[in-house]
Amino acid sequence: MTTHTAACDCGQLSITVEGEPRGVGLCHCLSCQRRTGSVFATLAGFRPPWTVTGEATEYVRTGDQGARFRFRFCPTCGSNVFHTEDGYEDRSVSIAVGCFADPQFPPPSDSVYDIRRHPWVVLPADVEVFERDPD
Repeated sequence: MTTHTAACDCGQLSITVEGEPRGVGLCHCLSCQRRTGSVFATLAGFRPPWTVTGEATEYVRTGDQGARFRFRFCPTCGSNVFHTEDGYEDRSVSIAVGCFADPQFPPPSDSVYDIRRHPWVVLPADVEVFERDPD
């Protein structure tokens, strides 16, 4: 089984998962733009089990539909590495694709909050686009 490890910039915080991602997606919401410092977040979802090494600082944000997301980032370098949804930690973890530092990582299959996408961001033709979060 394939193992993937994502880490913060300084290497203090990492998460290791097994298998292939459940999905890879982009989020253009304003919160993700602020959280990442980029114009969108690129996330990969994985099923358990996962192993976290190092210490993380948490930030909890409530989404538009009331879900609570618990973001973990490195207290040393500030990299946002992964997050879970409260109540669903036993089902899925979302990991920032950039923290894998793997240019061969699978591309995104969907894109949410397209209403917030910067007009100069061009998506691959086969990406499924949602105006908001489809959940």
